[in-house]
Amino acid sequence: MAKEKQTKETTNKNVHEVVIKIEGKEWIDAIDKAFIKKQKTVKVDGFRPGKVPRDVYEKRFGKESLFIDAADAVLQAAYVKAMEDSKLIPVVQPSVDLKSLAEDGVEFKFTIITKPEVKVNKYKGLNIQPETVEVTAEEIEHELGHLLEKYTELVTKEDGAVENGDIAIIDFEGFKDGVAFDGGKGENYSLEIGSNTFIPGFEEQVIGMKVGEEKDLNLTFPEDYGAKDLAGANVIFKVKVNEIKQKQARELDEDFFEDLGMEGVNSEETLKEEIKNSIKAQKEMDAENNYIDKILEEVSKNVEVDIPEEMVEEEVNRLLGRFEEQMKMQGISLDLYYKFTNTKEEDLKAQLEKEAYANVLYRLMLEEIMNLEKIEVTTEEADQEASKLAEQYGMEKEQFLAQFGGLEMIQYDLEMRKTIELLKEANK
Repeated sequence: MAKEKQTKETTNKNVHEVVIKIEGKEWIDAIDKAFIKKQKTVKVDGFRPGKVPRDVYEKRFGKESLFIDAADAVLQAAYVKAMEDSKLIPVVQPSVDLKSLAEDGVEFKFTIITKPEVKVNKYKGLNIQPETVEVTAEEIEHELGHLLEKYTELVTKEDGAVENGDIAIIDFEGFKDGVAFDGGKGENYSLEIGSNTFIPGFEEQVIGMKVGEEKDLNLTFPEDYGAKDLAGANVIFKVKVNEIKQKQARELDEDFFEDLGMEGVNSEETLKEEIKNSIKAQKEMDAENNYIDKILEEVSKNVEVDIPEEMVEEEVNRLLGRFEEQMKMQGISLDLYYKFTNTKEEDLKAQLEKEAYANVLYRLMLEEIMNLEKIEVTTEEADQEASKLAEQYGMEKEQFLAQFGGLEMIQYDLEMRKTIELLKEANK
């Protein structure tokens, strides 16, 4: 039998407590199955594995020892029953507490957060204009310089010593109190002098060394260094220079244009035009994103809503997961990130809270405007969009939909985009 009761917190009308009791035959069957599962692993002197009688087991371990396993077994069914009986639609994963546990049944209390009431007082006529995009000659020259640097060739320096800007190919090993420390060794490492890749003083002391030369560098780790055992420590790095390379500037010649591999680019003029178009496209994209952010921020000032903490927490966790994936792409785990930045998960979550709150607020706000304007996307429109996107990503449509979250997510995404387009037109 399902029992539902509203939470005592009358200020949060979207927080509900639903109590579900599993009893009778369903509970007896769950206890029986729990015993069969326990019977396979429990050891009792005088009985082979899997052959312990029920009465012997209960006398030895007590009936109560089966109740927790039985409760775990019926939890999913209780959750389904809570959703069906209450007819509530949760906006975050409901939390569950074990209310009571006995031989005659188990009671679960589900706390269900539903969508809060949202009131958008004004979302039209806010007079927000997009910014005008321009590309200057200085920006084109700056990007051209980056391209020339990117395609710079490295040539071996036959004579002379390491200078600022050179690439020194070195072997090195670090010692603290005469003992080599973890992570302080490298062979044939390409170190760009002036990049500040290593701790202060390292690159400066390599300057002037010649090929084949070995040298001890006396250095001190920064006080705020991530590894506590090395923070502020005096160390010695034994360094040997194996090779010196220097950058050779490229010319805007046929070889350079061929290396670029840009279609239609075969001269300085056509390259600058390509750079201009690229900068303009990026600026237009950034301007569009800033314009949308400005509209959403302005409209949100006219919104009345009491956002549950649980919705913000869930969004924080989603952002944290996205950040973790980004770090993995750079070969850095979260544990390593926390070590380098001398922070912990709580600190990172605190940093993400503002963005998470804004994301939830904007989503609720847009959904309400969507309802007010009766914006809808048909299944056919969503299916066409799915086909187009799958082709863009070079995937089968079914595979794309599985990763995106199904056709309903495509519909929702299109409805959100239509709502944003409406806001853009309504606020110029």
